[in-house]
Parts: sequence; structure tokens; C-alpha cells
Amino acid sequence: MNFRCFSVILLGAAACLSLSSCGNSSVISLDYVPQAGRMLRGAPEFAVGDFKDKRGEQPQVLGHVRLPIGPSVDTIQTRLPVSDVVRNAFGYALESRGMLATDVKGRFILTGEIQDLRSQLLVHPYGYARIRVNVVEAVSGRVIFTRVYEGERQSTAYRPGTGSPVPILRDLTSRALQDAVDRALDDNSMRQQIGAGSDGRPRYTPGML
Repeated sequence: MNFRCFSVILLGAAACLSLSSCGNSSVISLDYVPQAGRMLRGAPEFAVGDFKDKRGEQPQVLGHVRLPIGPSVDTIQTRLPVSDVVRNAFGYALESRGMLATDVKGRFILTGEIQDLRSQLLVHPYGYARIRVNVVEAVSGRVIFTRVYEGERQSTAYRPGTGSPVPILRDLTSRALQDAVDRALDDNSMRQQIGAGSDGRPRYTPGML
């Protein structure tokens, strides 16, 4: 899988005849933006497994845009199933840190559960992610580390008539997901627990990506 394909794509909304009778559907792709100089690099020992979607939503639904009173006027959906979106995010984050294995399995496999990942707008645009991350030893299949990580982003109140809130929601949800992913991969307690090595190369600097 080419994790660099996990890029910003906003496909837009499919219009409905009347917002009072039915809502729009906006399809988005989230993004991952490496933070130069802030990522903890490591050795290429990780592969990415499955992240099960436990949200209780349709596989590609992130949330809804609602007015203070009345039904939703827009449904936010991902281009890919949310399970693939999260898997891609971890893959790209590992690759950005030099930690994505070059062989088939790697020493460790990241798996997990997506407990929550959503975009919503009632008054304030809001993005939230909560993911359980498991580090599995590839040889034995044993879970050697597990923890829940969260990310949350919110912006100021949205004023109707100032343009589509969908790009704002995409950015907030992208950053919330990235916060959860970065906290998982840069967790010192996780790295100490598994004894992850370092490749000794310098950290990313601006312009390298």
C-alpha cells in the first residue's frame, strides 16, 4: 500500500432540492501532515494490521451538520471506509518516522479498535477521535502493549451563510485523528515497553517531505 496516497481530497457535496426535505452528502478524505522536528523517529520494525470500526455507524459516515432546530442538513462521509482511513493514517505516520517495516511483517504489528471518529456541527464545528491501539509481537501474536488514545479539535461558532462548513470539519477531524495517531506512536511508555530500537538517522527537518 502506498500510504502517501492518504492525501487531501474534497469531492464536494451532492445537492438536494430542499434542505427542509432532505440533506446533502459531502464526501471527504482526511489528511496526515508530518510535523517537522516534532516526531520521534525509530527503527523500521512496524507493520500495520486491521483497525476494527466499533463506532456503531455506517462504515463511511463521520457525522452530520445540523441546525440548532430540525434535522441534519448534511452528512459527512469518507471516501474510504473509516477502518481504512485510520489504517492509512498509522501507516503514513510510521513511514514519516522511519518506522514502517520494509519486509512483509516487521517485528511488531499495530492493530486496534476505532471507538470513535466523528465530525459534527451543531453550533461549533467539532472533530473527535478515540482509538485503542495494540502492539502485537509478530512472531508470537501476543499483544505486548495496549492503550486508548484521543484527539479533539473544535473551532469557533459557525455562522450560517458564511460558506460551507465542510472544509472546516475536514480539517478539524484530520487534526483530531492525527493527534491520536501521534500520541500513540510517540508514547514513551509504549516504546519502553516494547524496547523499540532507533535507526540513528536525524529527525525530519522542514523541506524533507
